[in-house]
Amino acid sequence: MQYLNLSEYLSVPFSQKHLLTLKDWSKEEILCALALALDLKDKLKMGILPPVLANKALAMIFAKPSTRTRVSFEVGIRQLGGYSLFLSTLDIQLGRGEPASDTAKVLSRYVDAIMIRTFKQEDVEELARFSTVPVINGLTDLFHPCQALADILTVFEHTKRVSEIKIAYIGDGNNVAHSLMIICTKLGLDISLACPPQYLPKNDVTALCMQYAKESGSRLDISDEPFSAVKDADFIYTDVWTSMGQEAEQAERLKILAPYQVNEELFFHAKPDASFLHCLPAHRGEEVTSGIMDSPKSLVFEQAENRLHAQKAVMALLMSNKKL
Repeated sequence: MQYLNLSEYLSVPFSQKHLLTLKDWSKEEILCALALALDLKDKLKMGILPPVLANKALAMIFAKPSTRTRVSFEVGIRQLGGYSLFLSTLDIQLGRGEPASDTAKVLSRYVDAIMIRTFKQEDVEELARFSTVPVINGLTDLFHPCQALADILTVFEHTKRVSEIKIAYIGDGNNVAHSLMIICTKLGLDISLACPPQYLPKNDVTALCMQYAKESGSRLDISDEPFSAVKDADFIYTDVWTSMGQEAEQAERLKILAPYQVNEELFFHAKPDASFLHCLPAHRGEEVTSGIMDSPKSLVFEQAENRLHAQKAVMALLMSNKKL
């Protein structure tokens, strides 16, 4: 069993220009980000705010509204000495037909990095292709890498170890599930998913994660059986059943996903000390009961806080030319 000591990864070489998906980052680079997140979190608790992004500007493009993404990025860059600009696609030309390539070229001349929360992964990738500054994926319909970093930061902090951990994800095999699969299999953590056949993770993501699992010694299991998935799990994770843009499917989704609710009965089949994770917002009575969501087993607000620390680490690694 490997206990939590990530400090050695603070000095590993980091060569990434963007965070589009964690597929692009090595195991060592992911651990470097997590180590830095812990370091910055500890410093914040001591009242230390290292100004490694002094006078740096972050453009934040939002095609989808958000509580956690907007607040954590705005507060995070301010704590590192920089500042942010909120850009709704309702207010900028990107939402009125300007190509992402033109937006990238223009913003690159004004700011030091671009964060975007949008629908299509292709839009994030096009921004990065034409941008001369770092691009950070704040969420797309396919991936949510910042959330996955916060998730595993929470897991490591809670267990005090970085190995022999099993996470069970129950519900819709969506963007959160995809990024969680990637980070777990890259780091050697076991992950089991229980999803209805209609809402399985994408085949190409599953195939890639199977390869990562083979390389890292992780175990990846995907089925439609929630009770089997949570057996021996240290953490049970779920997400909303209807994401933004899927409102027309809500009635059908509620019916199909009803057997995948995270409740007291399901928790009974996990480890006795298993904890609950959710990326929020949560719909009590749908994907999770109030009894689980609001119980001592729930780490969801620690998890939400860790979005701040994980994203500060990402910004510091991508945007700073100072020694951290």
